[in-house]
Amino acid sequence: MMRFHKAESAFFVFITVIFGAGMLMLFAHGVMENIMEVTRPERVAKVSYLKDLLFFTSVLLTTALFFGMFFIYPLIRRQVREENKLRQMTASLSARSETLEVAALTDGLTGTQNRRYFDDALREYILEFRRIDKPVGLMILDLDHFKQVNDNHGHDVGDDVLRSVGRCLLDLTRYHDVVARLGGEEFAIVAPNMNLEGLEKLAERIREAIAALSIPIARGRLKVTTSVGLAIWDGKETAEELYRRADRQLYEAKRQGRNRVCA
Repeated sequence: MMRFHKAESAFFVFITVIFGAGMLMLFAHGVMENIMEVTRPERVAKVSYLKDLLFFTSVLLTTALFFGMFFIYPLIRRQVREENKLRQMTASLSARSETLEVAALTDGLTGTQNRRYFDDALREYILEFRRIDKPVGLMILDLDHFKQVNDNHGHDVGDDVLRSVGRCLLDLTRYHDVVARLGGEEFAIVAPNMNLEGLEKLAERIREAIAALSIPIARGRLKVTTSVGLAIWDGKETAEELYRRADRQLYEAKRQGRNRVCA
């Protein structure tokens, strides 16, 4: 069903009024002819003049109707089409802008958040949880010997490993946790309202799940492990200080032999 723009609807109302006025003029013209047949001779000239005036007014209304339908309406219709196109383009650009904004904060390879999003989210969580005096947990993960994966099997296999790890992290975390790829083979998880005991249990589940991953390669399947560093916000430190503390624990896990959690 065709829908009309408000301007088109108003125009059709205007045209209908003109058409109705024209019909009334023609009707009045016919009435005048009947009056001329029964009126006295001295008044015939005046009635004839009025009849001609009604006729020419009808002609003018008909001309206006014709001009409106064939000249004005096409202009209105064109303007409506251009307005609709502009509206569609605006909606498309708005949707594209939102898509680009999401893309700017998402790691294209793993589907997790990126470093920019992680930095902002960690600062925001610390700011908000300082007000309610609740803990914020931070977990930093680094895949063990990942350079050897790229060197021995190629970057395509390395990308498959990163994608599998990203899915694993997203599956094991809560909807309000922040899972981000910080770069290369390093990931981070911001776990709000989680104490050290809960964070250690989550980290162990993640470490075991990653160790259980089996990535298909040309000759068999590939296994990977990860080292994890943990820190719980102390209520005073900045986001950068919390990150550095968790990062030190990550390097401690590496120093102790990898494939382990340190807090």
